Amino acid sequence: MNDDYVAGDVNQVDDVTSDDFYDGDGAAVEAPTAVAALTYIAQALADTPEAVAVSLSEKSGKVVLSLALDGDDVGRVIGRRGRTAQAIRSLVAAAGARDGVTTSVDILD
Repeated sequence: MNDDYVAGDVNQVDDVTSDDFYDGDGAAVEAPTAVAALTYIAQALADTPEAVAVSLSEKSGKVVLSLALDGDDVGRVIGRRGRTAQAIRSLVAAAGARDGVTTSVDILD
């Protein structure tokens, strides 16, 4: 184990199990860094972080991360004119590139 490990660090993958990386058809989809980054950012922005859920699927060669939030937190995560959502998408895309995949983030309302 790495001595520099800090619980909750975005650069470390904490609560991710192998079951988290399967799409609806049972095909393996792997993007642990992107999932961890999206989960961390969404929980930090949300008033009810326990309601944040990220699901994975694959579409046209991309890994699609669907973000489900409490109804009151959707506007906060999207931000004015979608600027916060666009910043989140950029950060998750960079994290996905680290995993070697192209990512897309859908915010579910």
